[in-house]
Amino acid sequence: MTETIETIRYTADVVCIRGGTVLLIERGWPPHKGRLALPGGHVDPGETSRAAAARELLEETGVHVDPWDLELIGIYDAPDRDPRGRYVTAAYLVTVPDDTTAHAGDDAAAVCWLPLEDARGLAFDHTDIVLNARYRQSSPF
Repeated sequence: MTETIETIRYTADVVCIRGGTVLLIERGWPPHKGRLALPGGHVDPGETSRAAAARELLEETGVHVDPWDLELIGIYDAPDRDPRGRYVTAAYLVTVPDDTTAHAGDDAAAVCWLPLEDARGLAFDHTDIVLNARYRQSSPF
């Protein structure tokens, strides 16, 4: 039997909540150029996904959070979640103060705070990630 080797890329995404809104970036590059997505990106060598999530949030939106304030939502690994190939992401949830501001940084064409209930049709599987974060917020556990 022949073994198939698959290249897997490791990423981290952040659902950043302020009041009843979620912080989204407008993608400035393909795939999904121009669509809204969660802040996130590749985990660098020697870096944890938690540290990568905090770093990517800062680089893309200017929002600084302590990595230990990030709560794991889940691991997303559907084979077709990214048209570029196999990407596995660790998605995190963080809540920031109501006066938190954001600005477009590295890899983001723009940023916006969108009401949670309006966060639909996002790039990749990010709508599902936001829905799971909303469920986690409403769960007593």
